[in-house]
Amino acid sequence: MEEWRHLKEWDKTVSTDYGLAVDEMLMHSINESGSPPILHLYRFKPAAIVGKYQDIRAALKIDRCRELGIEYNRRNTGGGTVIMGEKTVALGLGISLNHPKMKRGIEGIFKVLSGVLIDALAELGIKARFRPKNDIEVAGKKIAGMSASADVGDTLLFHSSILVDFDIAQMLEIMNLPTEKLSDKGYSCFSERLSTIERELGQKIEMDRVMEIIVRSFEEEFGARLIEDQMTSWEKDKVEELKSQRYGNEDWIFSHRHPRSRMATAFKKTPGGLLQVYLSLSGSAIENLIVTGDYFSTTQDVNRIESALKWTTAEKKDIESNLKEVWREDIIYGVDIASLTEAILKAKENYLELREG
Repeated sequence: MEEWRHLKEWDKTVSTDYGLAVDEMLMHSINESGSPPILHLYRFKPAAIVGKYQDIRAALKIDRCRELGIEYNRRNTGGGTVIMGEKTVALGLGISLNHPKMKRGIEGIFKVLSGVLIDALAELGIKARFRPKNDIEVAGKKIAGMSASADVGDTLLFHSSILVDFDIAQMLEIMNLPTEKLSDKGYSCFSERLSTIERELGQKIEMDRVMEIIVRSFEEEFGARLIEDQMTSWEKDKVEELKSQRYGNEDWIFSHRHPRSRMATAFKKTPGGLLQVYLSLSGSAIENLIVTGDYFSTTQDVNRIESALKWTTAEKKDIESNLKEVWREDIIYGVDIASLTEAILKAKENYLELREG
């Protein structure tokens, strides 16, 4: 039977810089040290964590987070903003993409690993299903979210947040959400879209029990035995390095995904997530372009797209032509050339209006 490592840290709540650094370390340990798959189960202190490609200032009310003592950070996986706390399971998994149980492509990854969590929920008596692009739902209501990254060799980092209990009012306090325009309807709107394990069960449940069921579900799905383990000295040093370079560093948290003030923006909802495009022009050419959002891609691919479009004439045929030179299926999961082009042209329109105004 295959033996996996289990970093069990659910007896305490951890800071975002520590939890996220440990999760990224998992990929490096597998890729560089030959570790077997590692499961990291833990809980965060109250926190808001944005996806790798999101604009944190657009996603969160940073001042309100500070006032309420809620941590904020940027993870190394794609997708949208998650609100974490001691009644939310935080899950990090490092595993080789070449593992015989894994499937290629982000959709294949989510189908395999959502199955583990769906089985765990079933053991609790909750019937759940996978909803593309990255949610697990119960009767149409989200109960868990997933994200992933494969930026280190052939190694995957998989993230999930499973809602045992959830403070919707707090979420509305700290996130920049269109529902604010609905005034007091915002709470009821999200109450109808989210659920939790405790709501579905109609009673409280110990976090230990939920975590233990998740561990067993991984063992059954992968035919593995998870052995509780501690980080090696090398892994601890790597965590400290990642905390210094990324998760404890405001240059990472407030990264270049936030644009210069003179750039215009446009939004486009796609099957792969929300695209938010920032753009400035020099004459008729694209001088600067930033593509943010809650999508799934890789840093290299996003940089490739942005570089391919820089100094391109901001006309539909030229944008599409340059995108075709670098495009491949799922370069941004669930997004096509037409959708990205539409968002860029809308940003151009907004930029011209901004400049004229």
